[in-house]
Amino acid sequence: MLALGAACALAIVLVGCSKRDDGGTPPARAGMSVVTTLFPLYDFARNVAGDRADVTLLLPPGMEPHSFEPRPEDVVRVSRARVFVYTNRIMEPWAADILKGVGGGGPLVVDASRGARLLPAAENHDHGGHRDGEHDEARMDPHLWLDFANAQRMVDNIAAGMAERDPANREAYLANAAAYKAKLADLDERYRRGLASCSSRVVVHGGHFAFGYLADRYGLRYEAAFAASADAEPTPAKLAALVKRIRAEGVRTIYTEELIDPRTAETIARETGAAILPLHGAHTVSRDDLARGVTFMSLMEKNLENLRKGLQCR
Repeated sequence: MLALGAACALAIVLVGCSKRDDGGTPPARAGMSVVTTLFPLYDFARNVAGDRADVTLLLPPGMEPHSFEPRPEDVVRVSRARVFVYTNRIMEPWAADILKGVGGGGPLVVDASRGARLLPAAENHDHGGHRDGEHDEARMDPHLWLDFANAQRMVDNIAAGMAERDPANREAYLANAAAYKAKLADLDERYRRGLASCSSRVVVHGGHFAFGYLADRYGLRYEAAFAASADAEPTPAKLAALVKRIRAEGVRTIYTEELIDPRTAETIARETGAAILPLHGAHTVSRDDLARGVTFMSLMEKNLENLRKGLQCR
């Protein structure tokens, strides 16, 4: 962190350090600049901003966010922003390093998870629902945007931050937020209807524990091969237990996730004869997806399609 801080101090002085060559979103144009960490926040903020602010994505396309290490140029970009949006310190612990590098006089910082319903991760998840603060924070599941009620709360937090920093456009931001929240509410209802009558209610995921919020919201049982950190490794005992459960319950589909090596899912599929389908956690998207204009909504619609197929819903 000391080396990063020294590099950041120099980089903030040198204008050229703010250029990117990783294929991410371009630097903001004239006007209020909003920098976001992860793809869901980027897409939420774009919908709130409309044409009143410029929103950029800090995480390079295809980068695994759990292990991302900020660079001096990232600190430069945040230091020049009017608003900086991150999920929370559970999801992006590295955001604290960026803000230390920025120092005082930086952007308004929006913790998008403020007021959201948090759930404990992995084996601590009892599907009972919990308010923020009821569990040790380090043991909470950080993928809260996959509960679409939480996503709406995150949109509210982003809109409030943008309105505070740019009061001249307050009404536009709040109106845009309301319109986008209506779309999220409609998506939530489509999930409720679409997953109401399924032959199976067990979602088996050959990746890290990313879909607990989605499963909890729609009454599904969720099993992941390994813990919430994407760089965790499944144990032989865990894999054996998953294979046993799949056979016992007649599960026909194993789900894979973006960024995660599919070999675990492929191994389970070979052992059980199950098919493989993708689910997208929306942490990040590929460079090609970003260029094509993929959205959080389109990713979630495809997830619903694959859940309905894999769970044999009517």
